[in-house]
Amino acid sequence: MEDAMTAFVIMGILFVALPWIIFHYITKWKTAATLTTGDEALLEELYLVAKRLDARMDTVERLVASDNPDFRPAKLMHDRETDNQQLRELEGLLGKNERMSK
Repeated sequence: MEDAMTAFVIMGILFVALPWIIFHYITKWKTAATLTTGDEALLEELYLVAKRLDARMDTVERLVASDNPDFRPAKLMHDRETDNQQLRELEGLLGKNERMSK
């Protein structure tokens, strides 16, 4: 009788409790790894702020360059293809994400 009870407890642990614990933490892991709507909104807001700051820096650099002929602008230039490639990729991903959410 005692052996049957031990076998029943072991089977319960192996086939019920252990898979439940494993699937519980897998679910927690998957939900924690995704971006929430608030996270996406924050990232988009930060992206827009960065674009505005970049435009302001371009304006400041142009003003300083017009006043001081010895001024050397930043190594990243707004009109060079290589400098803008990553920005275009990011804009494409944001556009695709917006189209998918609509």
